[in-house]
Amino acid sequence: MGSPLYVTGNVAPIIRRMTTSPPSIPTLHALFDMQFQASRAQVDVPLTLRRERLLRLSTLIESNAVALADAVNADFGVRSRQLTEVADLFVLRALISHLHKHLPRWMRPQRVSTPIYLLPARGYLQRQPLGVVGVISPWNYPIQLALGPVATALAAGNRVMLKPSELTPRTSALMAQLVQASFAADEFCVIEGDAAVAHDFASLPFDHLLFTGSTAVGRKVAAAAAANLTPTTLELGGKSPCIVDASCDMADAALKIAHGKLLNAGQTCIAPDYVLLPRGLEQAFGDAFAAATQRLFPRITGNPDYAAILTERHHARLQSMLAQAAAQGAQLREIDPQGVLDGPPVAGQRQMKPVLVFNAHPGLTLMEEEIFGPILPVVSYDTLDEAIETVNARPRPLALYWFGTDTAARDRVLACTVSGGVTVNDTLLHIAHENLPFGGVGESGWGAYHGEAGFLRFTQQKPVLVQSRFASGQLLYPPYGARFQRVMGLLKRWL
Repeated sequence: MGSPLYVTGNVAPIIRRMTTSPPSIPTLHALFDMQFQASRAQVDVPLTLRRERLLRLSTLIESNAVALADAVNADFGVRSRQLTEVADLFVLRALISHLHKHLPRWMRPQRVSTPIYLLPARGYLQRQPLGVVGVISPWNYPIQLALGPVATALAAGNRVMLKPSELTPRTSALMAQLVQASFAADEFCVIEGDAAVAHDFASLPFDHLLFTGSTAVGRKVAAAAAANLTPTTLELGGKSPCIVDASCDMADAALKIAHGKLLNAGQTCIAPDYVLLPRGLEQAFGDAFAAATQRLFPRITGNPDYAAILTERHHARLQSMLAQAAAQGAQLREIDPQGVLDGPPVAGQRQMKPVLVFNAHPGLTLMEEEIFGPILPVVSYDTLDEAIETVNARPRPLALYWFGTDTAARDRVLACTVSGGVTVNDTLLHIAHENLPFGGVGESGWGAYHGEAGFLRFTQQKPVLVQSRFASGQLLYPPYGARFQRVMGLLKRWL
């Protein structure tokens, strides 16, 4: 499963304590200090070591894929191995393979052109590790969103400390155990604990800190990091719109929207959060969405492919949203693939049937907050400009989706809206394209990772100018006189 755990100094007792209780602030600082010293002692991290670390991470995933998927299932209550395979493990495999393949090119110094007034000097960017990177990961895709940023930071030559979510304790504990057995503590370690531990973790003076989670918690993380001037990448959420154009194939659009919305029961940061639909197509969309749901999930209750809502608290919040919408005049359409045969929810499983909400007006909680569940509001529009105005009246979303064949309408939407990313005529898939940066804008986050963009996020591009022995810069030294004026006049003509 990779190299055995080794530690330096007297860190072994600290590691043992971490396996039995949440780490104290001194423990966190001891681990950070160990990684900090190691990162400064080895600034130049060779390609062979970076690839070897990626190989250890890949071996950890492959050797324990079933155990990791089972841990996720136990944390959710219902979440099939197959869902974890496609949404967590496959994405990680693709990411690590991409990193391994492109690392030699990404690590090379990048030549830049030199302005004529500095010739014959030459300039280049030297790509170096930042040092120690902190990662705070969420519960909804607890393997991918933890180990994906870690893999990218390791590829960039950094040391990494990971704080996974306490809401998936079995998965977090297993990752901590596996990482401890495969990596030196001064290379990569996992810190378990609750929100208080996360706050202390975010307060460490990392060289970079990446957080994935809600906008509300992201603000707290940014505030804690600011005390140390720690650069941050915040992958947050928001209300990602799905614009359906009248030119679309309704059955195809509904299937892809249903898949994007109901994957992991809507507990996805880039899931469609509401649909903008041409007025008059409400019935057609509702029927197509119901048919698509039945195709994807022939039954809800007891179906292992349809994930449960993570906790009773999250489930109660979703039910409260629906109750408020119904009380204020919205029309709710529950999608029940088997009708009465599907039966009532099984106690403790929290498998929530999808619900379409028509006449969802501003002011409803489900139109103001990210839903993070299988509820899909439908907002009717009369003109494309009205749909664009609805999107732009809200904080900029993490994702935007557009469906149709009218390229002029598509290009107008793309030109007139700003979002973290876009998928046209599908949902979610821009996140799987390794050459497309993934990140938010405004309240949906800042900074992007994936592929080379992620590598550069965790890299210092140090500018270097190498002066030539034939340099003539002394022509611009004082004392200033007639020669200086002639040289400056010549340079001005070259600009």
